[in-house]
Amino acid sequence: MLLLCKDALTSLHLSVNLPCVAKDEILNVESLQFNLAPIRNATDNFSDSNKLGQGGFGVVYKGTLSNGQEIAVKRLSKGSKQGELEFRNEILLMAKLQHRNLVRLLGFCLKGTERLLIYEFVLNSSLDHFLFGIARGLLYLHEDSQLRIIHRDLKASNVLLDEEMNPKISDFGMARLFSLDQTQIDTSKIVGTFRYMAPEYAMHGNFSVKLDVYSFGVLILEIVSGQKNNCSGNGENAEDLISFAWRSWRDGSVSNLIDPSVSSGSRSEIMRCIHIGLLCVQENVADRPTMASVVLMLSSYSLTVPLPSQPAFFLHGSMGPETPLLQDSDSGVTKSSDNVSAGMSVNETSITELHPR
Repeated sequence: MLLLCKDALTSLHLSVNLPCVAKDEILNVESLQFNLAPIRNATDNFSDSNKLGQGGFGVVYKGTLSNGQEIAVKRLSKGSKQGELEFRNEILLMAKLQHRNLVRLLGFCLKGTERLLIYEFVLNSSLDHFLFGIARGLLYLHEDSQLRIIHRDLKASNVLLDEEMNPKISDFGMARLFSLDQTQIDTSKIVGTFRYMAPEYAMHGNFSVKLDVYSFGVLILEIVSGQKNNCSGNGENAEDLISFAWRSWRDGSVSNLIDPSVSSGSRSEIMRCIHIGLLCVQENVADRPTMASVVLMLSSYSLTVPLPSQPAFFLHGSMGPETPLLQDSDSGVTKSSDNVSAGMSVNETSITELHPR
């Protein structure tokens, strides 16, 4: 049985003063456990024809249950210690979160070496221009849910679109709980994707809800420009997307930033999105808006939006924005992974054990 009481929360790095979960809530988490056989049948034994995508922790497959329900199944790579932690973390968090802009976890499976997460199937797997829904999902995590959560890996591939084009934030394996009175945490374990990562977190391990705000800003600029936040050019001429966006804004040449595929839309809306994106990636953490403010700015065009200050530019070194790091604290050797995980200690997350049926 999953005991999500104060001691368990402490072991999860969730240093919050929450009461023990009621018995029916614990049983609800346990009821999410699937048997392996129906998941194998649903995915045609994890056939390549059903493969939807692949990330640092495993492959995602489309499946259809015997009742006709379509599902997406994340199959953890065997022997991935980091993936095991992500797997358990996601179950414990997602079992308690419900929001129309968060992807819904239907269940999980633990059998032998198999570690499976079963989600609702989201039809449209590419990100479009529906920033308001994403902002509402983050606001729910930061302020409106019963838990205060920082996602820590918001990026284009972690936002899915359903058949009605509603955006849903997914992949909570790296998410972190805050207590309600906390504003910032320092950590020696850095996780996430480099090109979406706020500089104070990438360099010093300082993170707060403004980490997700920064990532959201990068996402806005990527959507509007149709470009990834990669460095282009060489030497002193190297420039990442944030630098280019800031220079274009400062010089009054924003039209150079806008992707032709979105240029047919409202010019004022596009300009406002760029404006909000630059506010979110400002170097000074205190200057970045909260997600509540972002939601207001996106929904009310009568609201005056402050001018952005210069963003932090830290992508000009030899490390590219997609460069993944995983530091082995025993050997001091840096290893690669699809997500960034760099620090001076072994991953300190300890999570309540889940047992196979």
